[in-house]
Amino acid sequence: METKEKIEFAGCPLAVYREIAAHLRQVEGVEVDLIPQSSQQFDYNQSQIGGLSISWTANSGSESRQRVKQILAYYQNRYISPI
Repeated sequence: METKEKIEFAGCPLAVYREIAAHLRQVEGVEVDLIPQSSQQFDYNQSQIGGLSISWTANSGSESRQRVKQILAYYQNRYISPI
């Protein structure tokens, strides 16, 4: 059984989303896709990406999920400034 999760980092640039996706793809049992921005209006301060879609395959265990949480926490602490 495969489950999906959507992750968004508001205002995060495209390059960082690509870096996060590349990092997450190294985790066994995890597949990642970039979700395009759905807004019709271009805003330079907004990300070009709407978020990440993370798919957990049947062979992803608790270690994989824990590793993904660690990776996301790292990027959240590094790139996302608290409001």
